[in-house]
Amino acid sequence: MGAVAATQDPARRATAAEVARLAGVSPAVVSYVVNDGPRKVAPATAERVREAVRRLGYRPNRAARALRRGTTGIVGLVIPRVANPFMAELSEAVQAAAERRGLAVLAAGSGNDLGVERRLLQTLPRHGVDGLVVATVMGHHDTAPPVRPDLPTVYLNAPFAVPGCAAVGPDATQGARLVVDHLLGVHGHRSVALVTGESGARTAGARELGWQQAVTEHGARPGPVVRVAWDRPGGSAAVEALLGAGARPTAVFATSDAQALGLLHGLRAAGVRVPEEVAVGGFDGVEDGAYAAPPLTTAHQPVLAMAEAALDALEQPGGPGEGHALFGLDLVVRQSCGCTATT
Repeated sequence: MGAVAATQDPARRATAAEVARLAGVSPAVVSYVVNDGPRKVAPATAERVREAVRRLGYRPNRAARALRRGTTGIVGLVIPRVANPFMAELSEAVQAAAERRGLAVLAAGSGNDLGVERRLLQTLPRHGVDGLVVATVMGHHDTAPPVRPDLPTVYLNAPFAVPGCAAVGPDATQGARLVVDHLLGVHGHRSVALVTGESGARTAGARELGWQQAVTEHGARPGPVVRVAWDRPGGSAAVEALLGAGARPTAVFATSDAQALGLLHGLRAAGVRVPEEVAVGGFDGVEDGAYAAPPLTTAHQPVLAMAEAALDALEQPGGPGEGHALFGLDLVVRQSCGCTATT
């Protein structure tokens, strides 16, 4: 097929008719190719259709196909708390990815309670959802509950593999190391304290493990560890423990931006200057961090890419299967660590 310039507006969804025109076939042939039937298409013709699909960024309207099958075209989303700024951004990313596929989202909050999360996995299917995306509160020591075998389910924001299920999440160890490496290697701190989520696990979680690895590799002293809730009040409450430590830390890594924002507030209220007296780094990369005082240095999670991967897994023929897709994080450097330039 000769080169054809595609002028598709990226903000608008391509249609099967546009793919058909670019490939020089009928819309029915486009349907046969993207749906693998019901009729066979000559290999050369099928390749022209696939090339047109790639050029236009075409995605089949899954909702319309679901309606033809007599199902709803609705994806269930379970999130811990919308009040958590990272979870709010993750929820928006899932909804945007679903909308691009012509799907709707029915969201429910677990309140950071694993028992509630598991109950939602049983009740949401009764509302006719065609699949589930679960931003889980499970730890790596928890066991995933059974889900309906005919209901595609993907765990999101999972830094660990979920046996028997598909999971998508951040490479949290790598992300934590980025921040702690920066505090130790660039700013020369000899110790970095850790503010992390409450955990009953016998072994460190991925973010704590990244902190441990960076401290060890730099030959630094591990600072005090304060375990609090994964939110702003938790970070603020951590300040008293940090300031009451035998030797006040000069740098702190918080394992969520929500904790880091609370930490900045608590330090400011205690009259401690950031970063002059205590440098602070976070984890998540939420938009609020850019507007903190001072703006927050953090490891940024690729929420859009993770949401797209979760929806792609739901759409796999035969279901999402098993596997664990990990996404790397980027370091966003701002003033809370002691740097003067923002990125």
